[in-house]
Amino acid sequence: MKTPVPHIVAKDVVKRVQLTGSELTILQNIDLRINQGATVAIVGASGSGKSTLLGILAGLDQASSGEVYLAGQPLHQLSEDERAQLRASSVGFVFQSFLLLPSLTALENVTLPAELAGMPDARARGLELLAQVGLSHRADFFPNQMSGGEQQRVAIARAFITKPAVLFADEPSANLDSATGEKIEDLLFELNQQQGTTLVLVTHNHELAQRCQFRFLMHAGQLTADLSQVTEDKRHVG
Repeated sequence: MKTPVPHIVAKDVVKRVQLTGSELTILQNIDLRINQGATVAIVGASGSGKSTLLGILAGLDQASSGEVYLAGQPLHQLSEDERAQLRASSVGFVFQSFLLLPSLTALENVTLPAELAGMPDARARGLELLAQVGLSHRADFFPNQMSGGEQQRVAIARAFITKPAVLFADEPSANLDSATGEKIEDLLFELNQQQGTTLVLVTHNHELAQRCQFRFLMHAGQLTADLSQVTEDKRHVG
């Protein structure tokens, strides 16, 4: 039997920020291991620290102390440029605010990460993904010509174009109506299954979290596993 491959490891991660005359601890002693292909939800109220944790796991932010490994690389030892290169090669992102470039068409938004990574078949791959998310007919549309649900589908296609090892999604359906949100969620899990991508969701939506194999509760900067989902180590996922 193959030993599971860890895609994300956090060891004793702490995040503090300096305020006027004081220090605020946002994350406290986070330990987490997520193996290849797992689907994981981090659930918590606004201000609990879950988006901060996602940013640190993805290499968008740095911990104040502790160790973080992403796709086998020690983020805590890498320079900003090295972290950016790792994100470009191994990581996809889906944000609740879509973050599409308004001056680019849907296809151009999707293909941009692939072009920056030097993929030779970026356009063909972009068209394929737009077809997968049901937006072939919107390839030449700009973001302001599309609905919120369509923009989020473009963002998902963009996230998958480089075939990332890990996909991070921060409240991916929060700005959408319930019917559209469900379609977006279905799409995330469908593409996750097709590509074997490790999926890490941050959400306050417990119904969405229930669709993941493993769930963690973030409360006041501390992470607690849902023990009903984990049979071995309560922080060993996948």
